[in-house]
Amino acid sequence: MSISAEESVALPSDTRLWDIAPSEPYSLALHGGAGGRIVELSTEQRGVFEAGLATAHAAGIAVLERGGSALDAVCASVEQLENNPLFNAGRGAALTANGTVELDSAVMDGSGLAGAVAVSRHAKNPVLVARSVMERTSHLLLVDPSEQLVAGWGHEIKEPEYFVTEARQTQLHRLLAHQLTGPRHGTVGAVARDSAGHVAAATSTGGMAGQDVGRVGDTPVIGAGTYARDGLAAISCTGDGEAFIRGVVSYDIVARLRYLGSTLSDAVTATIRNELTDRNASGGLVSVAADGRLVIAHNSPTMFAAFQQDGRLVLLT
Repeated sequence: MSISAEESVALPSDTRLWDIAPSEPYSLALHGGAGGRIVELSTEQRGVFEAGLATAHAAGIAVLERGGSALDAVCASVEQLENNPLFNAGRGAALTANGTVELDSAVMDGSGLAGAVAVSRHAKNPVLVARSVMERTSHLLLVDPSEQLVAGWGHEIKEPEYFVTEARQTQLHRLLAHQLTGPRHGTVGAVARDSAGHVAAATSTGGMAGQDVGRVGDTPVIGAGTYARDGLAAISCTGDGEAFIRGVVSYDIVARLRYLGSTLSDAVTATIRNELTDRNASGGLVSVAADGRLVIAHNSPTMFAAFQQDGRLVLLT
């Protein structure tokens, strides 16, 4: 089932929010970026985006259905989005002002462990490299991981031209020709709760189109664009990266649960209002509570997302 923002719950802050009670012992939600209203999408194009979201959701659900971990599920979903050139992650990611691709990604397990990479230039799937940082090193964040390191961990390497698509080159040329600022809302991500009650989050992005070389947004910053903690929630964000960093958005939501006893819906609403809307910033997020309840929200005109409600797949485009 595909629905538009107009079918969600409207809040006074102009935030759109979905609050979904779990119908299975596991839960999964993913996003494919948030931003301005995408009026240029034809019915055919919208169908292609929806197919990409559905494929990514199916990959994560397949893991959870067979008793797999939340961490495995979110990585499986994000890997699919990184492989799809329609989304701003992996192949087809936004280009820097120099026409290159610099990819950021993070994963966080409900146990409190996390791994992240920034300015990744070689790995086909940065989300898998971020997981290796968490599981294979004592570090949390690596910048510009080398080709040798990535290959040594067994991850697939791609040449720079693999990541660059004609559509992104056209976008960059238009932005530079008209001295425009690129969109900030293309990040992808997923959150999950598994049958054992553990939660996890994964996020991946190419950043802003036309951004300065070396710019890093909120995605690999734990507590900003990505956060997870068992017994509380997991969050993955997309939007104005600098605002998400300043507001420590994903952690702020979890802190409201932990210290104020807020519901996930109330915590998401308050954080988006205080740290985004009131500061003239926009974006969205997917989140899952410890009991499997999903909350999907955005104050931007649109957000691509996928989740299950009453056993049916819901696609937001």
